[in-house]
Amino acid sequence: MEHQTKYCNSLVHYSRLESVEVKVGQLGFGGSNPIRLQSMTTTDTMDTTQSVEQAVRMIEAGCELVRYTAPSKKDAENLKSIKEELEQMGFDTPLVADIHFTPNAAEIAAHHVEKVRVNPGNYADKKKFEVHDYTDDSYQAELDRIREKFTPLVLLCKEKNRAMRIGTNHGSLSDRIMSRYGDTPWGMVQSALEFVEICEDNNYHSLVISMKSSNPQVMVQAYRLLVAEMLKRGRVYPLHLGVTEAGEGEDGRIKSAVGIGTLLEDGIGDTIRVSLTEEPEYEIPVARKLAERYDTRSDHTDIKNIDFDLPYNPFEYERRKTHAVLNIGDHHVPVVVSDLSHLDHIKPAHLFGAGYIYKVEDDKWALKEQAVDYVYVGKTIPSFELPGTLGLICDAEVWEGQNQVYPIFSLDGFLNTDQTSSELNFIRIFAKDLEDISQIKAISSQNVVLILESDNLHATADLRRFFVELMHLEIDCPVILKRNYTDLDEETFQIAASVDCGALLLDGMGDGVFIAANNPLQTIVSTSFGILQATRCRISKTEYISCPSCGRTLFDLQETTAKIRSKTDHLKGLKIGIMGCIVNGPGEMADADYGYVGVGKGKINLYKEKEVVKRNIPEADALNELIELIQEYGDWVDP
Repeated sequence: MEHQTKYCNSLVHYSRLESVEVKVGQLGFGGSNPIRLQSMTTTDTMDTTQSVEQAVRMIEAGCELVRYTAPSKKDAENLKSIKEELEQMGFDTPLVADIHFTPNAAEIAAHHVEKVRVNPGNYADKKKFEVHDYTDDSYQAELDRIREKFTPLVLLCKEKNRAMRIGTNHGSLSDRIMSRYGDTPWGMVQSALEFVEICEDNNYHSLVISMKSSNPQVMVQAYRLLVAEMLKRGRVYPLHLGVTEAGEGEDGRIKSAVGIGTLLEDGIGDTIRVSLTEEPEYEIPVARKLAERYDTRSDHTDIKNIDFDLPYNPFEYERRKTHAVLNIGDHHVPVVVSDLSHLDHIKPAHLFGAGYIYKVEDDKWALKEQAVDYVYVGKTIPSFELPGTLGLICDAEVWEGQNQVYPIFSLDGFLNTDQTSSELNFIRIFAKDLEDISQIKAISSQNVVLILESDNLHATADLRRFFVELMHLEIDCPVILKRNYTDLDEETFQIAASVDCGALLLDGMGDGVFIAANNPLQTIVSTSFGILQATRCRISKTEYISCPSCGRTLFDLQETTAKIRSKTDHLKGLKIGIMGCIVNGPGEMADADYGYVGVGKGKINLYKEKEVVKRNIPEADALNELIELIQEYGDWVDP
C-alpha cells in the first residue's frame, strides 16, 4: 500500500508506466517503445529552405519528431512544402504542427503532417486575465462552445489517422479554468481532461498529453496528478515531458533535468523535449543523456517495499519536518557541502571554487553569492583562520574540538565513543541500512545530522525509501543528500546530479546537498546551488524564464537573453521572464517578477508580474526601460 492515490508502478522498483501505444506516422509512442526524443524549430515556418535545413540538422542530431509553429493558415499550408522537401531528401521523420488560437490552422495542418499540438488554454479561448463567477450552467455553456470548436479537428485527425498532443501550459491556462481551479497543477490537469473527454466521446484515442510549466515543482505535481487520474479512468495516454521556458546553458540543463528526471525516475514519460534557449539541435544530446539513464535501470538491487501509508503527499510540496542543528534543518535553507578531502595540504586559494576569496592586502575574506556552507576536509585540517560563515567537516579520528570544525562518524563509531561535539556531529549512513534506523532514533536529539548515501543503481528510490522510514518513525534529525560521481563530462554530471538530488528535494526531502565528483570545484558548487534554485529551495541568483524560441519569436532570444542577463544577473532572487511572443508570455509572467515580451517586429511589452505596464516599446530602448521599471518598483540594486 504505497499511497492511497497511485501515480506510478512502484516507488521502490523501477519500471516504465505502460501507456497505450500511439502511432505518429510510422513511429510508435508509449507502449513498449523507447523514450522518444523531440525538439522544435526556431525558423519562420514560411521560410521553407531554412525550415528544412534546420530540421535536417535536428534529425541528424537524433531528433525523432520535429515540431513547427503554425500561427496562421498560411504557415499551416506551407507545412506541405516542408514535408515534401524533407521526403524528397529521404527523411521520413514525422512532423508536428504547433497550434495556438487558430482552429482553422490546425485543421489545415492535419492534412499535411502526422501530428497536431493544441493548447487547451488558448485553442478556443483567449486569455484576458478576467475573473468570471461561473455557475455550473455558464461553465457548461463554455464547454459546449469549446466542444463545437474542437470537434471538427478531432474528427479530421481521426479520419486522416493523425495523432494529437493536448499540451497544457501552466502559463496559458484559460480564464475559465483559472476562475474555477486557480493557477494550480489540478487546474492544468482539468484543462487537458476537458479536451481528452471530447476526443473520447468521438472514439478518438491517438493522444499524447503534456503538463508543462517553467516551475519544475508545479510541472511534476501536474504530471503525477494526471497519471493518477488516468489510472483511475482506466486509460493511460503517452506523456510528453518538458519544463517550458527552462532557459539557457547550465540553468536550462539543470532545471530541465530536475523536472523531467524526477518523473523518469518513477517510470513516467514516453517522449521528452528539453526546452533550451539555444539552437534546437543542442537540445537532443541533453534529452538523450536523460533518457539513457534508464536503459538498464530495471537491473537495480532490490529496495525494501513500503508496507504502510506513505507519510508524505507526492501531489503537494511540504518540506520534511526536522529540528535545527546549528544552521541545518528546520527553517534554514538547505546547505551546500563541498569536498576537499583529496588535498594533502589546504591553502586559502583552494576555497576560491567554493565561493570564498582571500584578499591578501586586507587579510580578509570576501564571499561570492554562491559560497558553500561546509567543506569536507577528511584528515587535513587547514591551519589558517577560516571565513566566519564556513564550517569544516573532518574525519572523527582527527577531530580535537577545533572552532568551526565538526566530526563525521560512521554510525557504529558514533555509538561507541564519548568524544563527540556538543554542537554538531555528522553521521555517514547508506540508505540500504534501514535496520539501523532504530539506533538513529535513539541518538537523533544529540546534535546529529545524517549524511545519506546510496550505491544502488536506482539511488533516488533507495534514498527516498530511507526518508519514508524516517518519517514513518517520526525521526526528525536533518539529512544531507550525498551523491558521488566519477569521470563524467560537465553536461552529463550536471544532468545526473540534478536528477538525483532534485527529485528528492521536490518532495521536501533533504536539508542539504553534498556532491562529490572529480569535476572542477566551481562546476560542482555552481551545479549544487543551481539544483537548489531549480527546486525553489534556496535562491542564490537571478532566475531567467526564457523560452526556447520558435517561428513565432519576434526578436533574437539568445542575443536578447544575454543582454538582459549582463545587466541584471546581480539581482539575487529576482525572476525575469523573456518571451519571444505573446502565446505563453502573459501567463508565464505570473511566475516571474518582471517580463520582457515580443508583441510585434521590433516592439516589446514590459510586465510587472502578469500586468502589462509598458506597451510597444522600441526594442532598442526596451532593456533600459526594463531597468527603469525594476528601479521604479524598488527591486534594483547597483552592481
